[in-house]
Amino acid sequence: MSTPTNKQAAAIKGRWQEMGLWSRIGVSAAALVLVLAVLVLVARLLVGMAPVASFIETYPGHSELPAGAPVGIPAWLGWQHFINMFLILLIIRSGWQVRTTKRPAAHWIRNNKGLIKTPGNPTKISLDLWFHLTLDALWVLNGIIFIIVLFATGQWMRIVPTSWDVFPNAISAGLQYLSLDWPTDNGWVNYNGLQLLAYFTTVFIAAPLAIATGLRMSGAWPKNAATLNKIYPITAARAIHFPVMLYFVAFIVVHVTLVLATGALRNLNHMYTSSDVVNWWGFGIFAASLVVMAGAWFLAQPLFLRPVASLMGKVTK
Repeated sequence: MSTPTNKQAAAIKGRWQEMGLWSRIGVSAAALVLVLAVLVLVARLLVGMAPVASFIETYPGHSELPAGAPVGIPAWLGWQHFINMFLILLIIRSGWQVRTTKRPAAHWIRNNKGLIKTPGNPTKISLDLWFHLTLDALWVLNGIIFIIVLFATGQWMRIVPTSWDVFPNAISAGLQYLSLDWPTDNGWVNYNGLQLLAYFTTVFIAAPLAIATGLRMSGAWPKNAATLNKIYPITAARAIHFPVMLYFVAFIVVHVTLVLATGALRNLNHMYTSSDVVNWWGFGIFAASLVVMAGAWFLAQPLFLRPVASLMGKVTK
């Protein structure tokens, strides 16, 4: 019986590791389903109790908006939503590749030309990291535009808590979701407390954390600022950046699930056609946007990234 070569042994080990990964995924999925089932049972028991039913009647799930708050979702917000969705999908993909790829397919070196020049030799980074940082810059630019227009148009009142009753309303909405007797929402007018807090957390907490930690880990951070680096060590940024990515993944999964499960046609029309009607136009545009994002996902590989990256620097294998 012949002894397996190092290459064969590595292949066998890789297959075992892959099987182990899928086993862990299966166990985790089963545990999640079990936990959700228990939570649903507990929630249904709670909402059946008189004090909890009275609480839900007092706090139905949504807060009243301030006087003068805008009604409806304008077209600019729909475009912002699509651009953000498009970028964040590719940011998560490229970030995961940066984290898991051991041998990058290519590297990128910035052209040291133009008005701003870097002393010494430019830093060589992987093509995946170049793509990730480029997407980050576009995402930040889109976010700045979003925040400016959000406050200029008053749309901020729809996603920023303006009264303390948002918290009991969020608890009420959560109980209703878990009990499967979901709250009656009218996202065209205002969001329930749980949605409002989720959107506020995503826009004003998670996004700034992603930017601050990503900037700390990037080459743009001043390496010689000893005091600043001691106050804000790179280890702290790394410890925060990955959990923030996981938060975005969880938010997207829950957000898309609820959009589709709580009146998909109406919800999709809100965001994609800026109208409060029930027809298939919003769904059609949503489907087309998925095709665009799937195409971008396919094109986000070295074969297609190299020509673009070479316009901004030197690409090497």
